[in-house]
Amino acid sequence: MRTRPLKAAVHTLTALALAAFGSTSLATGAEAQPASPAAHFGVKPLAGGAAGPQRSITAAANTLKVGSNASQGVVSPTPKVYLVFWGTQWSSDPAGVATDMQNMFKGLYGGQDTWGTILDQYCEGVPKGTVTCGTKGIHVTHPTSSPLAGVWFDNTAAAPGSATAAQIAAEAGKAAAHFGNTTQTPNLNAQYVIVSPTGTHPDGFPNSGFCAWHDYTTSAYGKLAYTNLPYIPDNGPGACTTFTDGRLLSGIESTETHEYAETVTDFWPSAGWNGGGGEIGDACVQLDAYVTLSTGTFDLQGLWSNSANKCVTHG
Repeated sequence: MRTRPLKAAVHTLTALALAAFGSTSLATGAEAQPASPAAHFGVKPLAGGAAGPQRSITAAANTLKVGSNASQGVVSPTPKVYLVFWGTQWSSDPAGVATDMQNMFKGLYGGQDTWGTILDQYCEGVPKGTVTCGTKGIHVTHPTSSPLAGVWFDNTAAAPGSATAAQIAAEAGKAAAHFGNTTQTPNLNAQYVIVSPTGTHPDGFPNSGFCAWHDYTTSAYGKLAYTNLPYIPDNGPGACTTFTDGRLLSGIESTETHEYAETVTDFWPSAGWNGGGGEIGDACVQLDAYVTLSTGTFDLQGLWSNSANKCVTHG
């Protein structure tokens, strides 16, 4: 049975040594290591799939409510994704993850992307506890062009075999410097997806029981939203997806769309949108759909829609 780990009620942060980045040159060693947060968010569980029982969805319990009346950090109004393929090990990519992730995000925009339109009902700058934005607040805007803003194969060194959460957060800081996002303003919409190479075990994957998670960290460039995305195909077909057709890339596509949507709607957790079932993807881990975009067909995970009052795969 798929279960969702409980989210921490309070997200505690420690000042991070990424402040050593004073310029666009990168700090190394201990200077580059931010403190590990107490908890992570959007933890998609590794176990389950189509073989697991359908989770009972109670609409009243899963309705999402905004966690802060702030006008920054609640949602990402104009999402920008930065894919970071971490480490020299990316010379080996047996499942073709790097190409697949780029193609998926290159297609997540415009009229063909009806999945992404689920997100534009959510907003920031409205009273805490809001469940329907209507015309109020600053809404998530459905992209009219690809949200993929940058790709970096960071081959400056090998990625750790078992990276800690602090090392993953530090890589997000390095990515912000690499892409020139060195103030808070561009980082109000940037999310850094740290994709670890085959054969590695970031934050204990897979023995820690998750497919991926997202969080934020504090750096000299402001707060940074980032995702820990392991090389899920290492776990074989069926991991992290409800599909049992043997397609190896389905699990990482389903997982990353889960994390992408949760970052967009809970940008600095947990100031954004949460309900009794968690964030926008948490109540919907038993719902996957193959969606055809301009760049191919991908496994996109279902999301919670307040307007539909259920999990859906299109807006």
